[in-house]
Amino acid sequence: MSTLSNEEVNRYSRHLILPEVGVEGQEKLKASSVLCIGAGGLGAPLTLYLAAAGVGRIGIVDFDIVEDSNLQRQVIHGTSTIGMSKLDSAKKRLLDLNPYIEIECINERLDASNAIELFKKYDVVADGTDNFPTRYLVNDACVLTDTPNVYGSIFRFEGQISVFNYKGGPCYRCLYSEPPPPGLVPSCAEGGVLGVLPGVVGTLQATEVIKVLLNLGKVASERLLMFDALNLKFRELKLRKDPNCVLCSENATQEGLIDYEEFCGIPQQKAAEEEVIDEVSVHKLKQMIDQNDEFTLLDVREPHEHDICHLEQAKLIPLAQVEMAFDTFDKDQKIVIHCKSGVRSANAVRQFKEAGFTNVHNVAGGIIAWAREIDTEMQQY
Repeated sequence: MSTLSNEEVNRYSRHLILPEVGVEGQEKLKASSVLCIGAGGLGAPLTLYLAAAGVGRIGIVDFDIVEDSNLQRQVIHGTSTIGMSKLDSAKKRLLDLNPYIEIECINERLDASNAIELFKKYDVVADGTDNFPTRYLVNDACVLTDTPNVYGSIFRFEGQISVFNYKGGPCYRCLYSEPPPPGLVPSCAEGGVLGVLPGVVGTLQATEVIKVLLNLGKVASERLLMFDALNLKFRELKLRKDPNCVLCSENATQEGLIDYEEFCGIPQQKAAEEEVIDEVSVHKLKQMIDQNDEFTLLDVREPHEHDICHLEQAKLIPLAQVEMAFDTFDKDQKIVIHCKSGVRSANAVRQFKEAGFTNVHNVAGGIIAWAREIDTEMQQY
């Protein structure tokens, strides 16, 4: 006797008539569980298609709220859910799409204290995170719990997809044994992302999750699929298990989870910033402007960002060109630098100081803080 109700048979009929799926496959999906890390750009299409496919239990880890800037790509949310927790917004949409499944909301930060016990409750983990500490944490917890890790990442116009820790295959550390230096890879908030890109990558993740659950086709283990949206090209790299991987090899030296913030250099980066970066608030900057203080205001964003909003007093020199412009400044003059949020400008301040400039300051919070606290009519992005 099938475990599918008459309503479910009608709902999943296009699956049921696929010989590779059929009733047995659909029942497998109904009995399966998937943990999705994040309800953002990748998590949106990923969870929508897993819910539509009839995966019986979907867990979502997130602790953020819906903002209007999310809606350009996070299609699970809407204008009516701005200000709502992403978990509540996602759950409402997913259960509207398919009321025959269970949605579990984990409204907490994923870390080394909860990952292992959480991952043990699911058949597959799908990684939709956007930072390196969490990616390494997800990978390591998957290896230690023997859980397949369906990985996706996006940046600007490019995406990556793979399946790690699948039937003895390589893990994320076999591909990237060490994280990049902190601050080298900008976040989507700093670097931007084409709105449809997470739709493509997240849907491919959902495809791989379903294939893993049903043991169908050739799963994207031992290979990395790279998607270039601008040129509509896919490239595939072969991956091999690292015989010296610290986690998944026979020569493994790591037995448990570690401090991933420390591993990725985050505390050292914060300490370095606190040690060398002098900051001014946007209120102090406004006071300096109003009093006609002698200083140079420098904007290190890109020209297309400057076109959205800018301060009339600021001189635009994108961060990549700052070093070439040192000769145009007096090393004793007062220089105040801003970007969108304060990250790139802090980098520029460090470059100036390393070049011998002594009176350089970062605008805390960048032009976003200015728009929120000083000029509320200014456009934000």
